Amino acid sequence: MKILSIAMLGMLSLSQPLPSFADNANGKNIYVQRCAVCHGADIKGSGPLANKSTPPTPDLTSAAFKKRLHDYPGVIVSSVILRPNGDLIPKTLRENGVKMAPFAWKVNDFRDLNQYMTSVIAKGR
Repeated sequence: MKILSIAMLGMLSLSQPLPSFADNANGKNIYVQRCAVCHGADIKGSGPLANKSTPPTPDLTSAAFKKRLHDYPGVIVSSVILRPNGDLIPKTLRENGVKMAPFAWKVNDFRDLNQYMTSVIAKGR
């Protein structure tokens, strides 16, 4: 009986519609507050600071970035963690007088941000 109950719960969870990652409120909120200033609301590198860094903020909806995202699914999160250009993000913010409060990242925050951005990028918006 216990196994049947567990199986039923599993089937019910699979039958529930999956939420759209673009509707991921936490991921969208983090993106808007921490990323859009450079990447823009459209994720195309159109934010107010997009051209104030060297190199300029990339268009994350480009074919090249979509291929990179496909080849390296964690590229968005690793970019946030590793900051491949060293001090580029904090330096760009500092040089342009943008003060961003520290953020205590949690694993779910990285997951939610990745899911939100991946969904938006896939839609090509």
